Amino acid sequence: MGAAQNSTRETGSKALPVCSRNWSRFALRILALVGMPILSALPGRPQQQTADLTKLNIEDLMNIEVTSVSKKEQKLSRTAGAVFVITQEDIRRSGAENIPDLLRMVPGLQVAQINGSTWAITARGFDGQYSNKLLVLVDGRTVYSPIFSGTFWDTQSLLLDNIDRIEVIRGPGAAVWGANAVNGVINITTKKAADTQGGLLTTGGGTSDQGFLSARYGGTIGDRASYRFSGSGSDFGHNLDSAGQSGEDDWRTIRGGFRVDANASPKDSLTLEGNVDRGDAGELVNTVVSISPPVNEILNLRDIYSGWDVVSRWNHVASPHSETSLQINFDHSDRGDSTYGTGLNTFGIDFDHHVGWGKRQDFVWGLGYRLTSDELATTLRIAFTPPKQTQQFFSSFVQDEILIRPDHLYLTVGAKLEHNDYTGFGLEPSVRLAWLVDERNMFWAAVSRALRTPSESDRGIRVNESVFPGPNGLPILVSIFGSPARQNEVLNAFEAGYRTEITKQISLDVTAFYNEYDNLVSVEPGAPVLEANPAPLHVVVPNVLGNLLYGETHGVELSVNWKVAKRWTLSPGYSFLAMHLHKDATSQDSTTIAGTEGGFPSQQAQLRSHLDLGEHWQWNASAYFVGRLTGPGVPSYTRLDTNVIWQLRKRVSISLIGQNLLRDHHLEYIGPDQTEQSSLIKRSVYAKIAWQF
Repeated sequence: MGAAQNSTRETGSKALPVCSRNWSRFALRILALVGMPILSALPGRPQQQTADLTKLNIEDLMNIEVTSVSKKEQKLSRTAGAVFVITQEDIRRSGAENIPDLLRMVPGLQVAQINGSTWAITARGFDGQYSNKLLVLVDGRTVYSPIFSGTFWDTQSLLLDNIDRIEVIRGPGAAVWGANAVNGVINITTKKAADTQGGLLTTGGGTSDQGFLSARYGGTIGDRASYRFSGSGSDFGHNLDSAGQSGEDDWRTIRGGFRVDANASPKDSLTLEGNVDRGDAGELVNTVVSISPPVNEILNLRDIYSGWDVVSRWNHVASPHSETSLQINFDHSDRGDSTYGTGLNTFGIDFDHHVGWGKRQDFVWGLGYRLTSDELATTLRIAFTPPKQTQQFFSSFVQDEILIRPDHLYLTVGAKLEHNDYTGFGLEPSVRLAWLVDERNMFWAAVSRALRTPSESDRGIRVNESVFPGPNGLPILVSIFGSPARQNEVLNAFEAGYRTEITKQISLDVTAFYNEYDNLVSVEPGAPVLEANPAPLHVVVPNVLGNLLYGETHGVELSVNWKVAKRWTLSPGYSFLAMHLHKDATSQDSTTIAGTEGGFPSQQAQLRSHLDLGEHWQWNASAYFVGRLTGPGVPSYTRLDTNVIWQLRKRVSISLIGQNLLRDHHLEYIGPDQTEQSSLIKRSVYAKIAWQF
């Protein structure tokens, strides 16, 4: 039996001509280089003021309003859940240019960059390029892929200045948000149009983010409506591969959007928003290119994506104790390279009703419907059965917060009932208890059940992984198959937490959890079979996805806010996670447990510092320690990011940002579900100038 051939070849995609890609890169660089010196000389008007968290006291920080745990506004200090809020001030001080880098500041969240445009992000384990137990939403619209079970982070290239806050729930949120909100929920909320009046122009560039430009303008329509238009583009250079050569993972993206908010009456508010985006990214993919002769190659491809979405929302206040919300959204996306292609349309309707009943009960209930239609290309690398599919999802939920002891003890019970075309009905209940001991101390506990429903790739995908010569010249093709018998993965979660203001300068938030999982994905070997299509005749060695693993995880997450001085804030964080997986007696899986248990860092730590150096200068620094991944053998690393912000005038600011400063390059992730080869993430420095007018 001979060895399969292996080489590297560059293969492009016909979806975006090479001349268009080169023009977009050239334009972005020229705009960035020309824009920086011009902006510094322009007059303008003062920028829109946002709350500077470094100037708030600890009590104010504990009373930030959050909505993701129960779909209604609650103070963080009385929320029975592990919640971390990234505010606009956090975003501005972070120096980050994408959402994944922002999420690194959340204790207990695992964020690892795979290559220039791809990340593995999850909470509480089960990390991967397609982390299938983390639900991500933008303004209440899910961006979790029903095809691949996960989030394409390169398409979430939102203009960061438009984000109001990012609420991150560590732990299940299925009782409110439904299936796939298993280990966590990330809810990104953008600003209202009224909060983005006037103009904003931002540009810059550096060693990795080689050129970026964004523009935004907002105004009013009469005295009842506000609007904004925005657009952005960026050009990221390549990283290095494991041999120190170009990882061929450069990435370009462009995005435009609008939002209109109107008050139709004193009791009715309307929102209409939409976005369009397009991007392309390099990738190195190991794939089968020929069965006879048997050839495997590492292809240099360009992954091209595009899409658009429209969201409308109507909020109606019926009375001081009753409020309804109706949201309708539609989005379309295309994605692919020369070895795969997907197209997806999604239509969704969500209705929520928040109503108070007497003095002791507060109800939230809702109904939802989602329709998806996809079309999937068939290639030698990836095929789906069926290649076209339409699915419907129905849901309803109810949640009741019961006041047991006024201002001290709150019990919240709720459940979500869903139906999908694959596994039928699923029930996801939750019970949460919040005990406010006094003004400074709060305990909470929760018991929840969550489901991860199968995606199309779980049930109908075929991936041809490798081919090699067999006996008598008969090729042997190794393939992974989805299974129509795939069932829901199930989580039963037990959590407890404590929040306290130790002093007027120090607050502490700590969470402990224990999770039990059942029906986890396994990879079961199948019996070899002869196959004639695609030609020529060959032997297929199948590996079939199943549900024959189960296990437990437990851990602790801790975050601190310390107001060292009036102008200096320190924010340490730490998380520990352990996982123990087991096989069902009928399972023959020999690889998944080791890869999954060793595919996340058991320990992470961080320290963020915000320091005001006088009226016009700010210095921010963040250090992140990430433990090693024992499965693939990825070493631990410490990442240091820092930036200096100079408020040149009230309307113009200049920033100098450094990222990954401790090492020239480092590896962050290797995992079994990734489709591209990993790159070494390199040190980068860039400058940015922002002008508000």
